Amino acid sequence: MNFFLANPVWEALSTHQSYLNRGDDTLKYFPGDICPFVALQHWNETDFSKLETALPSDRTFSVPFSKEIHFSDRFEVLFTIPLYQMICHHFHPVENTGINIIPLTEQHVPQMLLLTEQTKPGPFYQRTIEFGNYHGIFEGTELVSMAGQRLQTHTHTEVSAICTDPQHLGKSYAKILTSYICSLIIESGKTPFLHVRQDNAAAIGLYKKLGFEISTEIFFAVFKKK
Repeated sequence: MNFFLANPVWEALSTHQSYLNRGDDTLKYFPGDICPFVALQHWNETDFSKLETALPSDRTFSVPFSKEIHFSDRFEVLFTIPLYQMICHHFHPVENTGINIIPLTEQHVPQMLLLTEQTKPGPFYQRTIEFGNYHGIFEGTELVSMAGQRLQTHTHTEVSAICTDPQHLGKSYAKILTSYICSLIIESGKTPFLHVRQDNAAAIGLYKKLGFEISTEIFFAVFKKK
């Protein structure tokens, strides 16, 4: 597996999304109201010395990486979970049978925050929408399902924030939206990838039907400086 996909936050903040880097050339992280991700190039002993001296202590961070990270006692690890990284090399689009997909804008942020708080697809903050290309499905005036894009390298774009209100499950909304977002990514000349909990068999099955394949296991941790 290519190293940049094993360390996607580092690659994103070093290339396509370097304008969002609030760190420097050795420690990179997103603004706190957009995304909690932080990246080091290797996550080795040398990198950790930079993390210990330069990481802000006023916020919580998270990291996806292809190997388990062993934090020093200067950090408090709040949460860890094993994920799969999946890449879509052979896309199988889903036919949309008349469901209206709406581009989401800043006016929709309150509903997006409400939906992601209810469904927990991953961190979503006030300015996360600035990653762009979020789309949703409404029933009446209520946002009931959404998906969008998050990490972007020069060659790959992450599908993210895939979620549906529990009262509206079983309508194929997540499948249709994920397919739509993948289509946008492929039309832009990039390859879709995503991260999913290893215990989420239903989601993994859905993504495989769309053409995603598991590429590697990902260690995901939420932590902060003591």
